[in-house]
Order: sequence, then C-alpha cells, then structure tokens
Amino acid sequence: MKAEPQKEHEWLHQLVGDWTYEAEARMGPDEPTHRSTGTESVRSLGGLWVIAEGQGTMPDDGAIGHTAMTLGYDPVNRRFVGTWIGSMMTHFWIYEGHLDDARTVLTLDCEGPTMTAEGAMTDDGSTARYQDVIEIHGPDHRTLSSQVLGDDGKWSRFMTAHYRRTGR
Repeated sequence: MKAEPQKEHEWLHQLVGDWTYEAEARMGPDEPTHRSTGTESVRSLGGLWVIAEGQGTMPDDGAIGHTAMTLGYDPVNRRFVGTWIGSMMTHFWIYEGHLDDARTVLTLDCEGPTMTAEGAMTDDGSTARYQDVIEIHGPDHRTLSSQVLGDDGKWSRFMTAHYRRTGR
C-alpha cells in the first residue's frame, strides 16, 4: 500500500527547513512576560509527515528544553493530525486540526492538564482544551501561538513564537 500525498500534505512541506525563533509567554494575568529563543529543524517523512525537532531556552529559568512535533493529514477523516512532546513535561499532546479557507492558518486542537494561574500544569487529573495555531506570514516567517479555553468559553492566548527561516 502506498499513500499518495494530498494538497494538505504539500501545505505542511512549507514548514520543512531550519528555523530560529523568538517567543513570548505570559502564563497568568498577573505574571510577567517571559521571553525565550531557540532553533527548530523540520524534515519530511515520506512526503506524508513533517517532523519538527526544536531546542531553546525555557521562558521561566533559561534552561534548555527540547521539543518534537509531528504533523500529517488524514484524508479519510479530512483532518490534520499530529503530536507534540517536550522535555519539560510528561504530557503527550495529540492534535487534530484544520486549515482556514485562506490556507494560511492551521489550527490544532488538543487536550491537556489544566494550567494554574501561574502557568504550571496541574497534577490533579483535571484537563483543559488548548489550541496551537500555526500561521504562515510568508515563505520565511511563521508564527506558532498557544491558547487555552477558559471557563468563560473564550480562548486566551498565552504564548506566541515568531519563526524565521535560516540558510535559504
């Protein structure tokens, strides 16, 4: 069985390459804005998946964190799918998402541990809905934003990272 890449798989391939990023995170309403920087390398796996491996300073203490993201497209269910893991937490994030009509914004829905007002993940088993949003601003610039759904039914953005392509 050989799966053939769809136009959605091709969309993901604009992420392939080497990137640097600058991020800002604000984990709570009374918390200061934390800044961090890092790098990410994205590669294709068989034309159907992209794998992004990153490393960068953690916004709270400057330690180095490592991340891995996988993204693909499921043509049967007509949804983007993927995962995210990081060396700073034990939760395995599972994505399901969609592109906007303009084909510039990929919204990835997931569920994970509830955050405290200070931005820490709880360990009491409670969960919240999250979204990671990838927006393409041009061939060499994209953003990744993370937001959480509040009790009031509104999305609250707590992190935005600007990625710039290197070595083109």
